Amino acid sequence: MELQITDVAFGGKGVARANGKAVFVPYVIDGETVSAGVTRERQKFLEAELESIVTASPHRVEPRCPYFGRCGGCVYQHIDYEHQLALKWRQVKETLRRIGGLKELPMRPFIPSPVEYEYRNRITVHVRDGVIGFFWRESNKLLDIERCPIALNEVNRQLAELRASRPHDGHYTLRASGGPRVFTQANDGVSAALLDLVDRLLSSATGTLIDAYCGAGLFSKRLRGRFGKVIGIDWDPHAIAVARKDANGNEQYIAADIEAELGVQLSSIARSSPEEKRAVIVDPPATGLSKTIVESLTKHQPAQLIYVSCNPGTLARDLATLKTSFRVDSITPLDMFPQTAEIECVAHLIMRKVRDGE
Repeated sequence: MELQITDVAFGGKGVARANGKAVFVPYVIDGETVSAGVTRERQKFLEAELESIVTASPHRVEPRCPYFGRCGGCVYQHIDYEHQLALKWRQVKETLRRIGGLKELPMRPFIPSPVEYEYRNRITVHVRDGVIGFFWRESNKLLDIERCPIALNEVNRQLAELRASRPHDGHYTLRASGGPRVFTQANDGVSAALLDLVDRLLSSATGTLIDAYCGAGLFSKRLRGRFGKVIGIDWDPHAIAVARKDANGNEQYIAADIEAELGVQLSSIARSSPEEKRAVIVDPPATGLSKTIVESLTKHQPAQLIYVSCNPGTLARDLATLKTSFRVDSITPLDMFPQTAEIECVAHLIMRKVRDGE
């Protein structure tokens, strides 16, 4: 069937309509006319595969990866970078409106990656029955990969060494640096921009900072000179051990269940220093914040809350609840993973006051 692509949804598939239903097609661009074949019919929508481009978008470019279209990692290599950012910005805005009920969105411009390729400082490859690589798109079948163009050269060198070693079946994380094996952001350039952004957003903050999901202390180390006390919480004892190694006297790092410990720390500060201003940073996994953590934040209401999210959907879900106790001051998307559907966002929330009349 011939389709007019009207948009690209979060996740990377183009959107069209046929016979009163939405049709989702991968590897297309809004504004294109394409020929596609239906592969699956649902009650409210159809899934289709691209067969040919009838009218191409001016934003269409040649993918750099020979595995593009088969590998499940990248979905946007056929789109020029500026248009990738425009699509992702719209996707964040629409997700926050639809799921979060945020009608007046304080959206800031997208922070791009300094480089579009060769940015990943780590990758995880899988080995099974002699095949070394990533999963095929929407499959648990492995695709043999010799080189990943979005990974740093050092990472690809390690991939070549791994392939030559004839490894056993399993999962192998290849890193560009020999640092501690704890969670770090995969794009060094955007990670630096993320730190700068959070630093600016909390430029007026004082008192105590609680850094939940702190890892090895990415945010805590940057901000420790500004606050009287910094408390980092994470459930990974190895990351906490790394954070403690160069901690200053005003830093405390706790290996504990974040759900329980965040409430304990907020309650303790509220009792001992009720007038002290508090700032909280949360950087949860893609599943977002648990109900317990949201309840702790709404109950104790820190003066400022920074929510770092890798999933606009769960961010929107959590903001729908948090907005009753906090005003959403700004939302800034960052392109941590060019060529992919992934989007990082930083939401800055300010405690609501009775006099706001909100």
